[in-house]
Amino acid sequence: MTINSSGELSGSNEGAGRARVLLAEDDVLLREGLASLLERSGLEVVGQTGNSQWILPLVRELKPDLVVLDIRMPPTNTTEGLDAAREIRNEFPATGILVLSAHAEVEHAMELLATGQRIGYLLKSRVTDVDEFIDTLGRIVRGGSVMDPALVQELVSARRHNDPLAGLSPREREVLELMAEGRSNAGIARRLWVTEGTVEKHVRHVLAKLSLPETDEDHRRVLAVVTYLETR
Repeated sequence: MTINSSGELSGSNEGAGRARVLLAEDDVLLREGLASLLERSGLEVVGQTGNSQWILPLVRELKPDLVVLDIRMPPTNTTEGLDAAREIRNEFPATGILVLSAHAEVEHAMELLATGQRIGYLLKSRVTDVDEFIDTLGRIVRGGSVMDPALVQELVSARRHNDPLAGLSPREREVLELMAEGRSNAGIARRLWVTEGTVEKHVRHVLAKLSLPETDEDHRRVLAVVTYLETR
């Protein structure tokens, strides 16, 4: 049994031993091209749709092993595909989900990957190797998770950008780490083989770089240690 672009049932159910795939993509040429590619590669495309409202009903009807979908789909071209992915994961946790997106949307990717196994997120522009793409589908069906390398780079960059310790020098990081161990300035000085005055200077720099102004209510040294522990 297959589904046409409007979501209507047609055809017959053949090749039951192959991995069963549902395609949800509003770009007709891309969707038909993917369907042809997957069929030639030994997978069974059991359904296709370009309407996000049909995704979940088709999953319920066809019980595919894998759903390949786009995040932005009609009617609003915002997060319909993502919303459908959430519902699929809640209702059919064993069904694999691969998001093929034109955009590197880190927040959406992390939300999907956090749902567990059988999940993937790839950028359409980077799918250039057919064998690698088919292997990716197989890994997801078998329980693996896949993230596009471009998203990994963005995640690393975002983490560095948001890292409150990013502005500290290596020596200042050492001092903060020893502060977190509960050592006094004198104890840190003995550990690093420097003078206590040098340690005091490093501590002042750490507090300043972490934007911890001195107040009557808060102990800046404790706040610095808390900041360090939260980044670990």
